[in-house]
Amino acid sequence: MIRIGALVSGGGTNLQAVIDNINEGKINGSLVSVVSNKENAYALERAAKYGIESTVIRVKDYPDRKAYSEALIKHFKEKQADLILLAGFMVILDPVFTDAFPNMIMNIHPALIPSFCGEGFYGLHVHEAALKKGVKVTGATVHFVDGKADNGPIILQKAVEVKDDDTAEVLQKRVMEEAEWIIYPKAVALFAEGRLKVEGNKVIRL
Repeated sequence: MIRIGALVSGGGTNLQAVIDNINEGKINGSLVSVVSNKENAYALERAAKYGIESTVIRVKDYPDRKAYSEALIKHFKEKQADLILLAGFMVILDPVFTDAFPNMIMNIHPALIPSFCGEGFYGLHVHEAALKKGVKVTGATVHFVDGKADNGPIILQKAVEVKDDDTAEVLQKRVMEEAEWIIYPKAVALFAEGRLKVEGNKVIRL
């Protein structure tokens, strides 16, 4: 059974999807720590509901991003985390963090990378960009995290239809329901089963 940590900033819907899959026996792991950079993140309430340990580690309590990132490294090392999930975490961390956990950090992005990704593409901005471009298919991507935004090896992707009358909010909800909440827990389950192997910038499913 793997030990899972999570970093959150907001509602934590993807965190909830992982919690549900753990409770249903679909993921051979346990959440050992949920960390937020915001005291009022609803994701903390989700963790509390299930008796999952959580804490707040604020950026403003540290002199710079490197010091903040080092505090997170210390925390997750103490918790002996095997995997760290970015679940709507809105802080860009220093590369020391990803260097400390190579191929041990996952993120979910609400588009089919390499489309609509990188700096500035988060939340509704992603879906607004997809609609502005007029794409007919969007989706979500689970990837390992490296030192650049939305750049690490892709683990899973799932496509979602874009409809002519979609707003960014409607599309965001469909991408969550039809892709994010399905493939993020699945990627975690594959990791827990030891079925993911990284070769260069490619993930091989064993």
